[in-house]
Amino acid sequence: MGICISTESSEIHHESSKLATDENLTVFEPSKNSKLSKIHRLSSIYSKKGSKGLNQDAATLYQGYEMEDAAFCGVFDGHGRNGRIVSQIVNKRLSSLILNQKNMIAHAKSDDNNIILEDDDSCTNKNFQEWKGAILSAFRVMDKEVNQLENLDFSCSGTTAIVAIRQNEDLIMANLGDSRAVLGTICDGEIIPIQLSTDMKPGLPDEADRIRSCNGRVFALHEEPHIQRVWLPNENAPGLAMSRAFGDFILKDHGIIAIPEISYRPLTSSDQFLVLASDGVCAV
Repeated sequence: MGICISTESSEIHHESSKLATDENLTVFEPSKNSKLSKIHRLSSIYSKKGSKGLNQDAATLYQGYEMEDAAFCGVFDGHGRNGRIVSQIVNKRLSSLILNQKNMIAHAKSDDNNIILEDDDSCTNKNFQEWKGAILSAFRVMDKEVNQLENLDFSCSGTTAIVAIRQNEDLIMANLGDSRAVLGTICDGEIIPIQLSTDMKPGLPDEADRIRSCNGRVFALHEEPHIQRVWLPNENAPGLAMSRAFGDFILKDHGIIAIPEISYRPLTSSDQFLVLASDGVCAV
């Protein structure tokens, strides 16, 4: 069984709440008085339990994020015994943390007359740098908040994060772990997929080098030679199949980081839709 929540569903079911929630899914929708509600935006979140047992995925859709013609989308794939808890915590907090950090950066610039902006003729680039700084800071704070929770063991549990922030025609991506973002765009009259994120796996040369420089080990088990995993220096555990994540604190001194890969893309009229998905989703 699965659950689907969309920005159209509240009208279909005559719901008036701005916030639609499920245990793992959160949708912030614009009010009926908002100008955004008059703009045609079709968005959807879908979650389905897989064959491994407990569904540890969580997702957020936040329309009107900071400005009217904007949105925050995030997918978080938990792993480990308490991964479901980590993904839910990040799902509830990360969008607001990023906005808080963005506002702090803006206020700091306005309060300090001695701050000199980079000589760049592109306002978009300056805006991206502000978002990048806010995202990096928010991810760092988020990881600390998870680590400081009492009576919960997240040493071998964590979550990925794939986040998209759309501001008018600007798209900012933040990727932590092996969930993925794919853009559907029109080329020669056909919709083609463009992968916007790189799966942060320990098999990537740069990721493996960082882990090994921190005395972590990277190797695959004989029974699954196609999956590179991260192991402690002197113990064949925990065998994490990604190189970046929130949580997984037993490996944070051995190369696992909560620093996302951040990128920018200007959207065009050819771009039709964006899919954010955990690694449980495959194309056929």
